[in-house]
Amino acid sequence: MLAPKKVKYRKWHTMRKNPKKVGPATRGTTVSFGSFGIKATAPMRIKSNQLEAARKVLSKSIGKSGRLWIRIFPDMPYTAKPAEVKLGKGKGDLQGYVAPVRAGTVIFEVDGVAEAIAREALRKAGTKLPVKTKIVSRI
Repeated sequence: MLAPKKVKYRKWHTMRKNPKKVGPATRGTTVSFGSFGIKATAPMRIKSNQLEAARKVLSKSIGKSGRLWIRIFPDMPYTAKPAEVKLGKGKGDLQGYVAPVRAGTVIFEVDGVAEAIAREALRKAGTKLPVKTKIVSRI
């Protein structure tokens, strides 16, 4: 799974609860490296294990001839308290890392395969992600 090698602060502030107030993405919204990509249509936090599951499906589907780019990286830590623990007593322990994604961000890109194979691979990968996605191509 993807995780940063080193972090300056082990626990972050929670950030904004309503990501819709932040607005759509302005950077990383076009297919830059490959021919086809998968784009988030809603704001969401994607965990590193969800990203890894989608990457595995994509790499298996496109085979050795295809090339894959991951356009997001989970660098934001998230914490959780154990079950049945009362409130108070500080913040929970580190559980993993998430990638905050805004609407319009390209998550994966593929190249080197036929259009039908690329679209099917990206569709399968989109089912592994917690965010609604659409398949986009280079114009």
